[in-house]
Amino acid sequence: MRIDILTLFPEIALAPLSESILQRARAAGLVEISAHNLRDWSTDKHKRTDDTLCGGGQGMLMMPGPIFAAIEELRTPESKVVLMTPQGKVFKQAIAKELSAEKHLILLCGHYEGVDHRVVEQLVDLELSIGDYVLTNGAIAAAVVTDALVRLLPGALGDERSHQEESFADPNLLEAPAYTRPIDFRGLKVPDVLISGHHAKIEAWKNEQALERTRQNRPDLLGHPAS
Repeated sequence: MRIDILTLFPEIALAPLSESILQRARAAGLVEISAHNLRDWSTDKHKRTDDTLCGGGQGMLMMPGPIFAAIEELRTPESKVVLMTPQGKVFKQAIAKELSAEKHLILLCGHYEGVDHRVVEQLVDLELSIGDYVLTNGAIAAAVVTDALVRLLPGALGDERSHQEESFADPNLLEAPAYTRPIDFRGLKVPDVLISGHHAKIEAWKNEQALERTRQNRPDLLGHPAS
C-alpha cells in the first residue's frame, strides 16, 4: 500500500507515523508513506498556496493551482483522493477497513478556511472528517486516518486477532474492560471470572461488560440519545 499526504506541514503528518506499529509496518514494506509540501507545486515566487475568498469572508483559502498540479503528478489509475475536512463524512472503523484495501491513497489536508471547491468537484473521491470539531491543520487528521488504517493491514499487528477484538470491531459495541497482573493491586482485584479458566463464562462476562460500557459511554451506538 502507498499513502501520499499533501500538506503544508509534512513534519506534523509524519511525526506520529515514525514510531511503534506504524514504523514497523513501514520497515516491513507493508506500507509506503510520504508527506509532500504543497508549496513545492506553487508557481508563486513566494511559494504562496492561499488567497482571499471570492465574495468576501474571513480567513484565507487554499488555491486550486498547487493542489491540481500535485495530485496530477502523484495520481495513478489506482489512486483514491481523500480530502481531510471538517465538512466530510465522519471517519469510523468501517471506513478505515475500506481504505485499508486501497492500493494508493492521496490524503489532501485542508488548511485555513479549506480548499477551493473546484478541487472537491474535480479531484476528490472522498471528503473525510475525524470528528465534529476543527483542528489547526489537516495534517493531524491525516496522521490519525493513516494510523487507523495501516494497523489493519495484514502483518501490521503481532496478533492478527487484535483488531478483531477491539472497540468498534463490532460497530455498535465498545470493548470490554481488560485487566492484567497483579491479581490484587491495592485491594482492587481482577474479577474472579477472568481467572476462572472457564472460557464460556469469560466470553459471556465480556459481552455483558461491553454492552454496559457502551450504555454508559456511547449510548448512541445502541440507538439511544447521548446524555
